[in-house]
Amino acid sequence: MTKPLQRPIRPQFSSGPCAKRPGWTPALLDNQNIKTATHGRSHRSKAGKDKLLAVIERSKRILGIPADYRLGIVPASDTGAVEMALWSLLGPNPITVLAFESFSEEWAGDIINELHLPTKVRRADYGALPDLAGIDPADDIVFAWNGTTSGVRMPHADWIADNRTGLTICDATSAVFAMELPWQKLDVVTWSWQKVLGGEGGHGMLALSPKAVARLQSYKPAWPLPKIFRLTKGGKLIEGIFKGETINTPSMLCVDDQLDALAWAEDIGGLPGLIARSQANAQAIADWVAKSDWAGFLAQDAAARSCTSVCLKITDSWFTAHDKDGQQAIAKDIVGLLEKEGVALDIGAYRDAPPGLRIWCGATVERSDVEALLPWLDWAYTQVKNNGVKQNATPLAKEA
Repeated sequence: MTKPLQRPIRPQFSSGPCAKRPGWTPALLDNQNIKTATHGRSHRSKAGKDKLLAVIERSKRILGIPADYRLGIVPASDTGAVEMALWSLLGPNPITVLAFESFSEEWAGDIINELHLPTKVRRADYGALPDLAGIDPADDIVFAWNGTTSGVRMPHADWIADNRTGLTICDATSAVFAMELPWQKLDVVTWSWQKVLGGEGGHGMLALSPKAVARLQSYKPAWPLPKIFRLTKGGKLIEGIFKGETINTPSMLCVDDQLDALAWAEDIGGLPGLIARSQANAQAIADWVAKSDWAGFLAQDAAARSCTSVCLKITDSWFTAHDKDGQQAIAKDIVGLLEKEGVALDIGAYRDAPPGLRIWCGATVERSDVEALLPWLDWAYTQVKNNGVKQNATPLAKEA
C-alpha cells in the first residue's frame, strides 16, 4: 500500500490536552483581548476577578446551566474538581460508583481506600457500561458521563431517579461542550479547560445544584479538608468561589486563552455548533470503520459510543493471535509510525485500556483532518503487519 497523498493539516488528535481551536496561534496572545489582560497583576484585583467571572458566566450561558446552579473555577483541573466533591460531600448517604474505565475506577479506589467509606461498585470491562438498573435513589452516585479512556458514554439519564434523595456526582470532562447533559439530574458536574475547548491545563470547573449546596451547608465531613478542597466556611458556602474569587492563584494567561475559546464557541453557534462538529468528526470514523477489515470500535453499543474520545480496537486475526504484550507492541509501532510521518500525534490507547488507538474528535478538531488521517491508519497498519513488528511482539501459542 502506497502512502496517502493528503495529510492532516493539524495532526493533534490527543485526548488531553486536546487540540487548540481552529485558527489559534501563539500570536493570538498579542490580540486585542489579551492586551487588556491582567498579566503581572493580582487575580484578586477587580480586573482579574472580572475576567474569571466572565469565564464562569459565559460557560454557564453556552452550556445552558440552570440559573440556580453555582459554577466555580477550582484548582488542579478536573481531577481536583472531582476530589473536592468526593471529600466534601460524601459520607451521609450510601454510595454507588459506576466504574467502566480508568478514572471512574480511581474514584472508587479513593472513596474506599482513602475516605474509607462503604461503597457499592458496579463495574464493566472497557467497551461496556455497568448495569444501570435499580440503583437505590437514596445513594450518592459517582460516575463519568463519558469514559475518556474507553470511548463509552452514557446514552441517556433515564436510569437516574427523579425522586432521588442522594446526589449525582458526574465527571464530565470529555463530555461538556460536546454532548447534551441533563443538568436537572446532575448535582455535581466537573470538567477541565484542556478538553473539548482545547484550553490550557491546571484549572477545573465545578458546577453545583441547589441540592449539592444544601448538602455542603448541612454536613461536615469527619476528616480534615485541605484548603484547596474547602467550599464552606462556618457552615456557609464560600460564595466568592463562584464569582471569580479562586481558592488559589490561577494563571491569568490561561484565563485569557479560555475566554478566546469561549468566544470561538459562541461564534460557531454555541453548544449546538460544538456538538455538531464533534458528531461529524466521530461519524467520519464510523463510516471508515464500517468498511475496515482490521479495525472496530471498543464501545460495544453504538448508542453508548463517544463522539469525543473515539477508541478503536484491532480485530484482524493476525493481531489477535498475539498475546497482550505483543498486541501492545504492534499498537505502539503503528502509533510511532504515524507520529514519525507527522500525521497523528498521541493517538495510542490509554495505558490501562486494551491495546489499540484513541482519536480525539472534539469540537476543536476539523473533520477534514480526521478524514485525511483515516487512509494513514490503513497504511500504517499494513506497514507494521507486512514489514514486521519492532517492539518484539510474540504470537500466542497455538492450542494443541
